[in-house]
Amino acid sequence: MIREMLSYPFLVRALLGGVMVSLCAALLGVSLVLKRYSMIGDGLSHVSFGALSIAVAVGWSPLKVSIPVVILAAFFLLRITEHGKVKSDAAIAMISASALAIGIIVTSLTTGMTTDVSSYMFGSILAMSRADVYLSAGLSVVVLFLFLLCYNKLFAVTFDENFAKATGVQVERYNVLIAVLTAVTIVLGMRMMGAMLISSLIIFPALTSMRIFKSFRGVVVCSGILAVICFCIGLLFSYGLSTPAGASVVMVNLAAFLIFSAAQIVCRVSGKSGR
Repeated sequence: MIREMLSYPFLVRALLGGVMVSLCAALLGVSLVLKRYSMIGDGLSHVSFGALSIAVAVGWSPLKVSIPVVILAAFFLLRITEHGKVKSDAAIAMISASALAIGIIVTSLTTGMTTDVSSYMFGSILAMSRADVYLSAGLSVVVLFLFLLCYNKLFAVTFDENFAKATGVQVERYNVLIAVLTAVTIVLGMRMMGAMLISSLIIFPALTSMRIFKSFRGVVVCSGILAVICFCIGLLFSYGLSTPAGASVVMVNLAAFLIFSAAQIVCRVSGKSGR
């Protein structure tokens, strides 16, 4: 079945693009979950849907419009939460609902729920064009490079911002970097997962890895490996069972979380009995 899957160009494109985006989302997700910004992916995906709805209605390129708009939204979210005017969860919910409402209204007044808009909303493996794969691969490489380059600084900012400031780290700059990289990853992943499910790529691998590993590096490495494996298995199930790719990937991630949680309980019980 795997050989048969790889004979279809659109599935090969989906596999390549999805693996790159899943890896980026998983690595960034560790910092976002630890900083309690895990729902920022959901909020930014709704902003991206609103932007692409306007782009489709006007006839512009959805990705070229969505990326700068979502980056601005991420920067705005950081600014209002850092100054304490609005709590992070409330700010994300406010922007998320507003952007989604704008997207729905624009869609209903112009093109209607076309196949293109629906694929961004719920995800579609058929939606990945060759240009999308090239763009996803290029930007994913940039995201991975910047993450690895700034790994130590991101580690410091994630765990203790006050200590990071005391050691001379420009905390605001690295918070913005995390937000920008997350925004780019969210936009790239919407073609595959859809606005409704893209945040799962950020949340699940990090939470699953934290069941077993306790060090930051261990969680980051495990999250990256787990995200790629779960995506590939999810795509395989999607092809074999004719189910939506995004939903299949989420269900595989959920199964991995339950397995790791069970392993954590077994290790805890065996550790206590060993004493």
